Amino acid sequence: MLRNMILGTVLGGYSSLKDRLMDEILEIKRKSGIVGREKELRQALATKLSGRHLLIEGEVGTGKTTLALAIAQHFDQPFYRVDGDERFTESKLVGYFDPPLVIEKGYNWDTFIKGPLTSAMLEGGILYLNEMNRLPEGTQNVLLPALDERRIVIPKLGEVEAKEGFMVIATENPAEHVGTTALSEALKDRFVWIGLNYQTEEEEREIVMLRSGVEEDVAEKAVAITRQTREDPNIRRGASVRGAIDLASIVTRLGHEKADNWIEASIMALSTKIELHDGLERGKRDIITEIVRATLEKDFF
Repeated sequence: MLRNMILGTVLGGYSSLKDRLMDEILEIKRKSGIVGREKELRQALATKLSGRHLLIEGEVGTGKTTLALAIAQHFDQPFYRVDGDERFTESKLVGYFDPPLVIEKGYNWDTFIKGPLTSAMLEGGILYLNEMNRLPEGTQNVLLPALDERRIVIPKLGEVEAKEGFMVIATENPAEHVGTTALSEALKDRFVWIGLNYQTEEEEREIVMLRSGVEEDVAEKAVAITRQTREDPNIRRGASVRGAIDLASIVTRLGHEKADNWIEASIMALSTKIELHDGLERGKRDIITEIVRATLEKDFF
C-alpha cells in the first residue's frame, strides 16, 4: 500500500519521500491520461495519505471529476458518485427501508436499501459528491458525523462506523454560479481544499489533441478561440477546454480550411458553454462570430 510505503521512507530522508510521491503522480497520469496537474495531484495524494477529506473547487470543465476518479482508481477503492441536485434528499444519501420488505421481515439490514454514503463507509470506499453545493442543506448536514467522527447512526439499525480507507471527495463550482449555495462553515471545516484553475494554453492544446485526435494546428486555433471567450468583456463565464475539444472535432468534420466553417463550428460548440452578461443587445451568435474573426484574422480575414 502506498501509504505504508511512503511512511516507511521517512527515515530514509525527505528527498526519497518526494521521489516516491512523484513516481506515484507519474503513474496516475499514465493510467488516467491527465495532462499537467502535477501540483494538484501531489496535493490530492497528500490529502488521501493523511486520511483527510478533499474539497475541489473550480470552474466547469477544469477537470475536477477527472482528478477525483484518478485518485480513486489509483487506490483501487469502491467509488460511489452523487451528482448535486436539490431533490437529492437525506434518505437517498444514507439509505431507506423498503416498505414491502419491512412488512415481511421487519426493520433490519435485509430490508434496508443502502445509499452511497452508507455503502462507501461500510466498504472503505470513496464517496464522490459532484457539485456538493447544489445539494439541499439538510443533505449536506448528514455528512457532518461521517466526516468528523467517521460514523453515522441509522434509526432502527444503530451505528455505522466507516471502514479504513473511507474518504469523501467533493467538488463545487464558484459561489457566483447560478443554482449553487454557499457551504456552511461547519461543513467546509471538515475538508482540505484544492483549487483548480484553467490550465496553460500549451496544456490545453495537448488535451485537445489527446481527446479529439485532431492535428496540432487545428487544436491550436480551437484553444485560442475558446480561451478568448474567457477574456471577452461581454461574457460572464467563458468556455472550458471541453469547448475546444468539441470545436476541434466539429470543425475537422466540416473542413478546417474555410473560415465560415470555423465560425459555424464555434457557434455550435461554444453557445451552450458560455454565459453572457445581462442587458446585452447582441446575442451569443454575434459575439462568438466576432471572437472567431478576431482570433483567426491572420489566417482567413
